[in-house]
Amino acid sequence: MDQTANYLPYESTGYFSKIVSDYLSQSPTLQPFYQHSPNLKGLQDSIAARQSFNTPRHLLAEVLSEQYNGITVSEKLAKNIQSLTEANTFTITTAHQPNIFTGPLYFIYKIFHAIKLADELSSQLPQYKFVPVYYMGSEDADLEELGFVNVGGQKLIWETKQTGAVGRMKIDKALIKLIHAIHGQTGVLPFGNELTDLFKQCYTEGKLIQQATLELVNALFGEYGLVVLVPDNAKLKTAFQSVVTKELTEGFSHAIVADTIGKLGQNYKVQAGGREINLFYLIADKRERIEVRDTKYEVRTLGLEFSKEEILNELENHPERFSANVILRGAFQETVLPNIAFIGGGGELAYWLELKNVFAAVNIPYPVLLLRNSFLLTTKEQSAKLQQLGFTETDFFQDGFTLLNTLVKRESENQLSLSKELQQANDYYAQLRKITDAVDKTLSEHLIALEKKALKKLTELEKKILRAERFKYDTQKNQITKLKQDLFPNNSLQERVDNFSVSYATHGKAWLQMIYDVSTGLNHGFGVVTI
Repeated sequence: MDQTANYLPYESTGYFSKIVSDYLSQSPTLQPFYQHSPNLKGLQDSIAARQSFNTPRHLLAEVLSEQYNGITVSEKLAKNIQSLTEANTFTITTAHQPNIFTGPLYFIYKIFHAIKLADELSSQLPQYKFVPVYYMGSEDADLEELGFVNVGGQKLIWETKQTGAVGRMKIDKALIKLIHAIHGQTGVLPFGNELTDLFKQCYTEGKLIQQATLELVNALFGEYGLVVLVPDNAKLKTAFQSVVTKELTEGFSHAIVADTIGKLGQNYKVQAGGREINLFYLIADKRERIEVRDTKYEVRTLGLEFSKEEILNELENHPERFSANVILRGAFQETVLPNIAFIGGGGELAYWLELKNVFAAVNIPYPVLLLRNSFLLTTKEQSAKLQQLGFTETDFFQDGFTLLNTLVKRESENQLSLSKELQQANDYYAQLRKITDAVDKTLSEHLIALEKKALKKLTELEKKILRAERFKYDTQKNQITKLKQDLFPNNSLQERVDNFSVSYATHGKAWLQMIYDVSTGLNHGFGVVTI
């Protein structure tokens, strides 16, 4: 499969926040909020810090063996799982909730980023082994965010009445119907039937979403050696009990995060504020907040109440019932994995920058933070049309209205700008001020009002001239509109909306290999890929 990739600076796209841009440039204002720089030196420092932490490696390997029981694993994956017991093996991790059918494209991109970085580091630092990991956020209860998929411009929604952690929900007839709807969009494409068969194999009625996601991700990425970890596991959570105990008895994370937010918020918009107790109570089909009232621990939505002794006994007997929220989720991840780097999107990086001191308070190593790879996928025809319209790839991240105005101003033979005339008007009123000031300076206010009114009328006239000229470029307007709709659906980044189904149904596994090929370990920028 042929492709070319051009990597643009993230800030040139206009789609990334100041905190992300400053992190990428290693701005001094952000340096107090992370431990290691996002480069090879930082990764080596992260390895050194991780080596002094007692990661429960054998427990991890045991849990993974159980999770993969009955699933076909590649030779590379089997070796990777086994190597996790060895002291010189480290993980490169990305995390995401179990969106149905993988959700938006960036789910694929962030996983391949972890795979690519692990492969690159294995070559650069051969004294160590590096294993890519997808850490499944299966305890997330936001079905509104996870229960839909966009395929071929159609939004398909899972209409289910189930509640609680999405990973624990069961595949029902309503979800099976979506497979048929996806097939309706992709079935006529060369690999459409292969994709449908894959979905039917993974999403069978009665199976848990987290199990289906494990099987689907393994089918897509297992040959690359990707390890999928489902953290909703009692054995894994025993390794995190001391931190949960500290949170229950001291509420330690809230004050730390509040202090960090106060400092971070001086320059940036902050993400996650956290709560007094950053834990949920997870049971059956419910995931609800744990709150402290007087001396009691309450899960009010479930009508549960515990004394301090009772809640600690509950933790001892049922660690799986305690679920970290966004503030402590990363600490759990970094407890059970021998991890040195975390790959996330802009929003994820923003909240991880609030957490360094939380990790320090419980002596858990803080990983290198890396912004995930981003791509815009175009066809040769779309790329040619872009050039024909006279735009660069960077230009096309602007909105359609701006693009059309740029094209009209560039192509028109008529004068559309009144900047010269506006300057002449400014000069004219400056000369009038000299005349009026010599007679009576109190006339200046009246003159200023006249000037503002005149300049406003000229500016409005300039807009009307441009508007009238735009009508002559209807064909180009339609071409720009079509390209923007195809490449930036819903005026958003393609990777945040479209699912991988159409691309896979068109190209098969060669499309996955293509994404691996254009992925970069230590991020080179926003990739514009022409297929």
